[in-house]
Amino acid sequence: MLDFINRILGKEPASKNVAKERLRLVLVHDRATISPHMLNQLKEDLIKVISNYMEIDESALEVNLNQDDREVALIANIPVIKMKRDYSTKG
Repeated sequence: MLDFINRILGKEPASKNVAKERLRLVLVHDRATISPHMLNQLKEDLIKVISNYMEIDESALEVNLNQDDREVALIANIPVIKMKRDYSTKG
């Protein structure tokens, strides 16, 4: 996900940040039995769907899976810049 956002913004991620994001994805995978690829795909799909209805700050978007003893929860922090007036317009 981070790579996707950086490609859009034309930024090259620092190797420290890339390693940190990869470690975070591995830990999420271990806790929730979801592959890092699937979690990235989920984030990209969320961006596509939500962007149909509102302009969001993709650089500040956070999607995490939290797990306790009984359940796994998807937690999304998606900063909204503004609502789109014409919901049929994509992009």
